[in-house]
Amino acid sequence: MTIRPGVRLIPIHGKAPRIHESAWIAPGCTIVGDVEIGADSSIWYNCVLRADVCRIVIGERTNVQDGSVLHCDPPRPGDPDGSPLLIGDDVLIGHMAMVHGCRIEDRGFVGLGAIAMNKAVIGSDAMLAAGAMLTEGKVMGSRELWGGRPARMMRELDDAAITGMRLGVMHYAQNAKDHSAAVAAMVLTSEDGAPQG
Repeated sequence: MTIRPGVRLIPIHGKAPRIHESAWIAPGCTIVGDVEIGADSSIWYNCVLRADVCRIVIGERTNVQDGSVLHCDPPRPGDPDGSPLLIGDDVLIGHMAMVHGCRIEDRGFVGLGAIAMNKAVIGSDAMLAAGAMLTEGKVMGSRELWGGRPARMMRELDDAAITGMRLGVMHYAQNAKDHSAAVAAMVLTSEDGAPQG
């Protein structure tokens, strides 16, 4: 079992978070209920993932950056599946994003402070710009850049932008390992009784 210092994992309604042992969860995060996090993904400081009414699934090598909030919506009359939050592999979710009951396909990108709402779709290799709001049910195609409030398509992403997003995934995978080691060292220092600064 992986020790996750400073992380609150809260079961509810008979469902508990399921986190791959290679995933890194930063101190200060709260993860509630029916959440699944895949291999080598990272959830950064002070994120909240709350799957109390539906499920949240996060694929492999995905990063959810500091202060982001992830939630979902329950089934309702005429909507028996509700709005689960389904996030693919190699996805980047920027700091302070709010991602709610939508689907982000593999290699999708959510910019800083962006909002994605129920049943919206961010296609593979697509980018929701910083501060944008993708309203309910909107569908972004593959390799599209959307921005604004409400978000609208701005242009197709070129190969350089796609390469940049993929480099971002690699950076966060390595950075998570570095932070994991730093947190582990801090915990060991604390156990030895030495000052932590």
